[in-house]
Amino acid sequence: MFQLEQPPLPQLKVNSTPAVKSQFLFRGVFMAIAIITIWAISLGFLLYLDISQYKFWMLLPIIGWQTFLYTGLFITAHDAMHGVVFPKNPQINHFIGSLCLFLYGLLSYPKLLKKHWLHHHHPASENDPDFHNGKHKNFFAWYLYFMKNYWNWGQIITLVTLFHVVKNLFHLPEDNLTYFWVFPSILSSLQLFYFGTFLPHTEPAEGYQDSHRSQTINRPIWWSFITCYHFGYHHEHHEYPHIPWWQLPEVYRMSQRMSEKC
Repeated sequence: MFQLEQPPLPQLKVNSTPAVKSQFLFRGVFMAIAIITIWAISLGFLLYLDISQYKFWMLLPIIGWQTFLYTGLFITAHDAMHGVVFPKNPQINHFIGSLCLFLYGLLSYPKLLKKHWLHHHHPASENDPDFHNGKHKNFFAWYLYFMKNYWNWGQIITLVTLFHVVKNLFHLPEDNLTYFWVFPSILSSLQLFYFGTFLPHTEPAEGYQDSHRSQTINRPIWWSFITCYHFGYHHEHHEYPHIPWWQLPEVYRMSQRMSEKC
């Protein structure tokens, strides 16, 4: 089922990293299980929460929390595409990635896997499915163009049907489903696009500096985690694509130290 062809990407060039990777060999699957579990428990609780006693502005932090967990699902699937969720077993690795995308929004893992590898081999070019077409350069136009490549009416109709089936089958309040299921998934797509595509791959005034055509948005580590699971360290991700999301800040620091020595 998951015998998916993947063109080889460059291996990590930082000497100390292979030891770090072996030390955390099972952390990827533990992280994935934790994110999926927390997302499921949180969603299950929120769908039955009596929100009649809350004003809408009081629900905003909860919606933000659920959005963060949705983003975690996608980031986990992204790491699975690079084989780092469970390197010891590709079948389990790809299954977890497929499950995360299914929970995220009934997305096709093989389809996204193929497009993501095209993105890595042709970043910010006409062959990059995540890049704009030269016309849709501003945030919202690029976002809509980006989403058009990953969504179709069949998926949307299926999700709308599922919404009503779940609502009636489990007798769930429509507002709860909207606030904690629909809104977070949409907001998460905006978050992922902004921090994972728009910011790092927008062409700087001086032009792209290397073949990765990406830049790092360095932030304090806590803020980097909250904004998009360290995906702001995007140049490092393209330089070392087999590094999981939680190690990107360390790779950035190691790269900085190496640059200073040179």
